[in-house]
Amino acid sequence: MKINLLCFPFAGGSKYSYNTFSKIAPRHLHIVPLDYPGRGARFKESLLTEMSRIVDDAYEFVKKHAGENYALYGHSMGTVVAYLVTKRIVRDNLPKPLHLFVTGRGGPSISDDVKPARYLLSKDKFIQAIKELGGSPAEVLDDEDIMSFFEPIFRADFQALDTYEYEPSEAFDVPITVMTGADEQVSYEQVVAWQRETTRPIVARQFPGNHFFIFDHVKEIVRIIENTVATESLVAVD
Repeated sequence: MKINLLCFPFAGGSKYSYNTFSKIAPRHLHIVPLDYPGRGARFKESLLTEMSRIVDDAYEFVKKHAGENYALYGHSMGTVVAYLVTKRIVRDNLPKPLHLFVTGRGGPSISDDVKPARYLLSKDKFIQAIKELGGSPAEVLDDEDIMSFFEPIFRADFQALDTYEYEPSEAFDVPITVMTGADEQVSYEQVVAWQRETTRPIVARQFPGNHFFIFDHVKEIVRIIENTVATESLVAVD
C-alpha cells in the first residue's frame, strides 16, 4: 500500500532538502516535500514572515493529499508547521494523517524564548546563529553572494518562528513520534511536552548528533517512519 509522507522544511530549507530521503525511501513510501513561498521551486513568490500565513499555504498543499494514506513529517521549523496543519485538518474534519513525525524540536507549548529575536540580529550575529545550529556549510554562510540570496529566506523563517505564539487546544487523535539529537538544545521535558498535543502515547527517540542529526541518520529515520506508518495503515484498514 502506497503511503505519502508530506515533508515540511526547516528554516532556510526547501523541498530539495529532502532529496536524500527520497533516494533512500522504499517505493511504497512516497516522499512528498513541499516548498514554502520564496524558495526552491517557488523562489519567485514573496516570502512569508507570519506562521499563520505559512500554515495557510501549507494547508492548501496538504488538502490535495488528504484523501490518500498519508503521514506528516517536519524538522525544526517544519515541526511547528506540520503540527499546526494537523490541528487545522482535525478542526475541518478532513481525513487525518496516519502519523505525525517531528524532529529537532520540543513540543510547541514550550517557548524557544530566543532573545533578542534572531531575525533582528545584525548580519554577523545572524550568520553566527545559523552556524551554531549546524547543517549549513561554512563555505555557503561565508560567501556574500550566496548569502545575499539566502539571508532574507532565513530571516523570514526566523521571524515566523520567533513571533509564533502557542495557542492551547484539545489534544488530537493522531499519534506522534519525536526524534531529537543528543547534542542539540532539546531537553527531556521539552520532548515530553509533545504529549499535551495528542491523545496517544508519544514515541521518543534520540540519536547522536546536533540539530541536523537527521542527515547523519537518514536510513534509520526512514526505516522508523516506514515501519510505523505500515503498522498504522493496517490499523486504519481494520
